[in-house]
Amino acid sequence: MNRPYTFINVAMTADGKIDTFERKGAAISSKRDKERVDQLRAATDGILVGGKTLLEEQPRLTVKSEALREARIQRGLSPNPVKVGVATSVANADILFHSDFIKHGPARVVIFTTSQTSKPQLEKLRALGVELFVDDSLRVDLKKMMATLKKIGVDHLMVEGGGTMNFELMRLGLVDELTMYVAPMIFGGATAPTLADGIGIPRDAVIGMKLIDAEKWEDGGVFLRYKI
Repeated sequence: MNRPYTFINVAMTADGKIDTFERKGAAISSKRDKERVDQLRAATDGILVGGKTLLEEQPRLTVKSEALREARIQRGLSPNPVKVGVATSVANADILFHSDFIKHGPARVVIFTTSQTSKPQLEKLRALGVELFVDDSLRVDLKKMMATLKKIGVDHLMVEGGGTMNFELMRLGLVDELTMYVAPMIFGGATAPTLADGIGIPRDAVIGMKLIDAEKWEDGGVFLRYKI
């Protein structure tokens, strides 16, 4: 396969929301789910997020457990997976300069963007040690991006949103699995982001899935794993 084995992981509410309408990264995961996510991160080569998540939430995308980081080192790996950001335009490199996405580590940091990001901003990011791949088009070519990730050593890729990125990757047939924790809570809100946002598809083009695991947890949530 000319791309990494790719899975999307989400924590969402019972009404399918991955955040509130405020879009400030509302807590959804239980303690057990946070531990599960940390184990997933420790077992993968790279973690990818889309533009809104990258710039608005500024995620760390690192392994929290010292024991899991040490286990990676013992396997000859870096303490943390490669951090991968995808943004059509990095409108303000100063935002990223102070972001945990870049500062918190140690970790290799890669950003895919387009020529809409100015050369001075690109140079700022390079000065921070960020590896940049610039697409000479209006949007990042996600199929080309996946091939590049494979070339730079990312064989197993974890995607942590947001909803638009999740949908585009699934729409293009670039996702192999979907894992989700469904929390016993409701956010509501017509503008609150969901697992899969974007432009949507008609019923006759539906993305089919096969349930391969389902667990009811004591915290009231449900864990589901699908093959796409």
